[in-house]
Amino acid sequence: MEEKDELLKQREIISLIDKEMAELFEKRMKACAGIAAYKKERGLSVVDRSREEFLIENNRSYISDPAIESYYVEFLKGTIGLSRRYQDRLLSGMKIAYSGVPGAFAYIAAKTMFDGASLQCRQSFHQAYQSVEAGECDCAVLPLENSYAGEVGAVMDLAFQGGLFINQVIELPVRHCLIGTENAVREEVRKVISHPQALHQCSDYIARHGFSTEEFGNTALAAQYVRDTDDPEVAAIASRETAELMGLKILDEQIQDSGVNTTRFASFSRTLRGQGEQTDGEDDSFILVCTVRNEAGSLAKALNIIGACGYNMKSVRSRPLKELLWKYYFFIEAEGNINTPDGQKMLSGLSDVCSDLRILGSYRAGKF
Repeated sequence: MEEKDELLKQREIISLIDKEMAELFEKRMKACAGIAAYKKERGLSVVDRSREEFLIENNRSYISDPAIESYYVEFLKGTIGLSRRYQDRLLSGMKIAYSGVPGAFAYIAAKTMFDGASLQCRQSFHQAYQSVEAGECDCAVLPLENSYAGEVGAVMDLAFQGGLFINQVIELPVRHCLIGTENAVREEVRKVISHPQALHQCSDYIARHGFSTEEFGNTALAAQYVRDTDDPEVAAIASRETAELMGLKILDEQIQDSGVNTTRFASFSRTLRGQGEQTDGEDDSFILVCTVRNEAGSLAKALNIIGACGYNMKSVRSRPLKELLWKYYFFIEAEGNINTPDGQKMLSGLSDVCSDLRILGSYRAGKF
């Protein structure tokens, strides 16, 4: 009888705890809804690996009994997974613009950042960017630079001239495949078609097999042509995702000359991340665009101010101002959290030597 009473007692305790947990779970999910709204406004992904890792490492310290710590970590991971799924559902109505067609690398980048969102293809960088400015889309995913081909000047010019902000940057490895029709074999391919950059990035492979080449607007359009013509002697250079999307056969993989070929893509949205958003990560970065005063040493002074405030510059690029002959603006990317007293001190100092100065973006290196 006493054992039965003890069992009932423990079950009653669990029932009370379950009720409290349900109330707290509901509060947590409501907070997740607020985070989802914040992310939608700023064009951020649901997945934030750095934040998730921080939560797990921080929260496991709340458990005093080592015997159950690992179980709590599993419980926490499950809760984070549910939070992600809920945010995904709330953000499923997001419209993401990209330049190109389904299957192109920009499409893959957009899908990586915003899996489950509605991806909207546009014919040009400008149209994708403008669709966000006009409120037609929530954000635009555009390439910033390629490790093999360098910066994408047209996107940098849009970033300087427009009013959108960068809140997310990811690095997408470029892995090219030779793809053909279902009845194609590599030994019978005579011609390969693709975007000029893709052809250039696979030039050693092309020369080694003696293929003739033809340029197309992008890799996905080349794949479409192969699919529509159904000629086994013509193959496209594109991604595995493109082959799957077009229903084409992969004839060879990893055919690019460089194993470190990577493109950085940025998400542009109408709102900049708020102050205090990034305070606990080591991967915080920011981007400034500016012009400097027409005085001797102005650029050197600007760069010295950034360094003196403790920020490590990753890159400094110049681009010509379209409306002024031989005048340039500067695109500066640096490591560190700009939403700090040091950041404000830096911006104050830069305003004394810069004619135009704008925070273009604040982001944490993407982990997917």
